[in-house]
This record gives sequence, structure tokens and C-alpha cells, in this order.
Amino acid sequence: MDITLEQAQAAIEAAKKKATAINVMMNIAIVDSGANLKAFVRMDGAWLGSVDIAVKKAKTARFFDMNTGEIGKISQPGKSLFNIEHSNGGLITFPGGIPIKNTEGEIIGAIGVSGGTVEQDHEVATFGMNAVK
Repeated sequence: MDITLEQAQAAIEAAKKKATAINVMMNIAIVDSGANLKAFVRMDGAWLGSVDIAVKKAKTARFFDMNTGEIGKISQPGKSLFNIEHSNGGLITFPGGIPIKNTEGEIIGAIGVSGGTVEQDHEVATFGMNAVK
């Protein structure tokens, strides 16, 4: 099962609304269950350097079916996934990427957000993820 375009757009719109509410311009990426880019928006004024980060956060979340912040915790020196960020063409292992599930609990894609602090990125990504029905 893949995220539909309608679901991806709903996630983008919800994330944009939250980003606007906290006054941080964001890059927001949605990937499907195969980690292929499904939808993307760069809000006016969002950092150019965050485009790649948002896409990689979404892909990382889907590749490992967990929040990117959680991957960051287990990829520190001495931990089980140390240096994993160098795999798969480069991963992002700090917060802002979250898998998206359907109503049956199946992962259908992921969202990646970049442009604010990692806490803001995670908050906006969570808001977008929760908009998918």
C-alpha cells in the first residue's frame, strides 16, 4: 500500500499550516512506501540547503521505519548503528523524519521536514503525519 497523492498533499498542507503558525519557513517532503518522492514543497524563504535534508529525512524514516531522531540515538559512537548515516547515499539521523501509517497501521510512506530547529522540524513533521487518514 502506498500513500496516495491526496494523502501526501494533506500532509504537506497540515505541515505548512503548522510551520506558518510557528513562523518558520520549511521544506517538506513526502515519500511513498518505496521511499520515492511523492510530494514536496519549499515554503517561500525556506533554506535552500534544507531541501536535500527534508528529502533525506523522509527517505531515512521509510528505509528504517522509525523516526529519524530514534535512529540518531542508536547511531552514536559505540552504539549498534554507528556510521549508518553513510549508507544509502547519505541518511539523516536527527529529528524531523517520521513514517506515515494508514488506518490499519501499515507504513505507506514518510514525511521529512527541515528548516527550523530539530524540535521544530519534528513538531511540524508530526503535525503533517497526523493529517493522513
